[in-house]
Amino acid sequence: MAVSACGEGCHIHMEQMLDNIVDAVQPFTTDQHPRVRYAACNALGQLCTDFGPNCQKKYHRKIVPALLGVLDDEANPRVQAHGAAALVNFCEECPKHILVQYLDAIIAKLEAVLNNKFKEYMEKGNKLVLEQVITTLASVADTAQDKFLIYYDRFMPKLKYIMENVVNPAYRLLRGKTIECISLIGLAVGKEKFMQDCNQVMQLLLKTQTDQDDMADDDPQITYMISAWARMCKILGKDFTQYLPLVMGPVLKAASLKPEVALVDSEDMKEMENSSDWQFVTLGDQQNFGICTSGLEEKATACQMLVCYARELKEGFAEYSEDVVKIMVPLLKFYFNDSVRIAATESLPYLLECAKIRGEKYVATMWGDYICPNLLKAIEIEPEQSVLPEYLASFAKCIEALGKGCLSEQDMGSLVSLMDKLLKQHFQRHVERQEKRKDEDYDDIVEESLMDEDEEDAYVLSKIADVIHSFFGTHKESFLPVFEQIMPYFEKLLATDRPWSDRQWGLCVFDDVLEHTGPVSFKYKDLFLEHMISAITDKTPEVRQASAYGIGVMAQFGGEIYADACAECIPRLVSVIEHAESKLVENGPATDNAISACVKICQFNNSKVNVDEILARLVSWLPILSDEEEAVHVYSYFCDLLDKNHPAIMGENASNLPKLVAIVGETVHRELIQEDTPLYQRMLNIVKQVQTNQDVFQVCISQLSEQQRQALSEALTDAK
Repeated sequence: MAVSACGEGCHIHMEQMLDNIVDAVQPFTTDQHPRVRYAACNALGQLCTDFGPNCQKKYHRKIVPALLGVLDDEANPRVQAHGAAALVNFCEECPKHILVQYLDAIIAKLEAVLNNKFKEYMEKGNKLVLEQVITTLASVADTAQDKFLIYYDRFMPKLKYIMENVVNPAYRLLRGKTIECISLIGLAVGKEKFMQDCNQVMQLLLKTQTDQDDMADDDPQITYMISAWARMCKILGKDFTQYLPLVMGPVLKAASLKPEVALVDSEDMKEMENSSDWQFVTLGDQQNFGICTSGLEEKATACQMLVCYARELKEGFAEYSEDVVKIMVPLLKFYFNDSVRIAATESLPYLLECAKIRGEKYVATMWGDYICPNLLKAIEIEPEQSVLPEYLASFAKCIEALGKGCLSEQDMGSLVSLMDKLLKQHFQRHVERQEKRKDEDYDDIVEESLMDEDEEDAYVLSKIADVIHSFFGTHKESFLPVFEQIMPYFEKLLATDRPWSDRQWGLCVFDDVLEHTGPVSFKYKDLFLEHMISAITDKTPEVRQASAYGIGVMAQFGGEIYADACAECIPRLVSVIEHAESKLVENGPATDNAISACVKICQFNNSKVNVDEILARLVSWLPILSDEEEAVHVYSYFCDLLDKNHPAIMGENASNLPKLVAIVGETVHRELIQEDTPLYQRMLNIVKQVQTNQDVFQVCISQLSEQQRQALSEALTDAK
């Protein structure tokens, strides 16, 4: 249990020890004492949460079998339930291609436990393990997505039975979790499969909706219901519009809920403070400000549901957009609840999209007169450092939705002032933390707190970079005069003595300058180019990735003026790609971007490099491991070369064929290329071409991993 508690607080120190920690904890899942088994599950689950997804990528072979073993512990329901709960922690951050390897085993175990516990519930009313297994099933489906399709019919009838027949108030949570599970499974398998049960589920949801007046305010079903409606909207898409008149009333009511507030003296507070429904802030010696918290979670969930409706239905939600904007914009200052403010700001770009059907003038007025000034003000005065980045992210999405010229000169001036203030604060907060590290009271506990602040500031900086990205993406070089006013801050971020996250986000901003202003960016080269080239081999993977991406867009968009710089980068990029640890999980994204940068140099800016020399090594560098965007670029070029039977790719006497098939197999297994794209078909055609010679094909297949073989087999079958 101590190990469980340490993970979040001692993240950096513990990450280096994970090998030993997992090896130490895992055997205790089979300890003879149930409390020890319970604690081991707790630790494994917490490690998955605190160190995911790397923990899942590195230790899945140890964690999954250990947790599945605990699910057999029929004699100790609490341990059994906790094993299932830890499996949820594992699934939440687990890459799909890893979970798929265990799906048959997980599903078989969950089905057996569900059947046993459902029988136990029917006979004795026991619900603890049943509730948890249903939650775990939902989490597995949520991660597995379309791979859950083949298991759908094994679970849906029983889940519908529980939803329809478990009406006893004592089992409200069980019913709520079942509603959640059904909607998550529906979302996972998609509309086509779910339609066979969709109408019945919708009728049951509507019945619960009409019965909602009889529900207590604290009925857990309410939150699950609201979330389920949002998922049903996502599943049905535009077809959900017909249900809006039935569901919008309660949602708007919940989102508009005004909490009860009171000023009470200290004596009255003593009587009220034991109530879980009230929270207090002391304003002076005798005065206390209290807020009734019951209903706040429902309000937050309702706001999140409105976000989903606006996002999914677009013009189908247009008739509600004005009413919802009038609810959401004032909630930007709803300081009683962070989740409400976050949902309010998240909704705004989607509501603008919804309103577009009413004409550009209407949208411009909604944005310019109402949303924009209030959002800028909210960013300026937001008290929580954890909420501020969500406001910045929303602002960036609004700019992307509206395009060039969406800010008046006055609003642009306000934005520059705001950016200036935030960036000044960023540097000042860093100085203050450095001073605290010199203080005589400094110790490990203080350091953990300072590191939390470091992470918060880095996240805010990433969203400032998003705002800059949105303007360069929509305004191109016309944004440069505005950017020049705050450019010195981003130059300062690149200094070698800055924290790695500063250098990462400083590079990302200059990546945007390169990508969106092309050769014009050359006039700023003295500010960033040397830093970008040296950062290719930085010790931090995130910095290497940002640098390599920048080199790639420099090659693609910078023009001949950058040819010498591109040539200078090649040896550094190759050293990153061919490093002994380049394919480790934590280095994968940086390596992918380095490969892509080499490809872009070969393709777009090759006047000063030996292309054939680079291509001779390309096959040995592949496959791409995780970056979907770069995978599209690299494999498009890869297929172009194959179409020409390029000797460097084919190898002498077509000796590279087994490697080429393995590259396609791994790419299909990792689902890096979307199935409904021409590129996916081109990659499958490589295998089909080899398949015409069965002897050669069998040699290629024999050298694949089991996962690669299975992924290719399914893909080729589906393609017929």
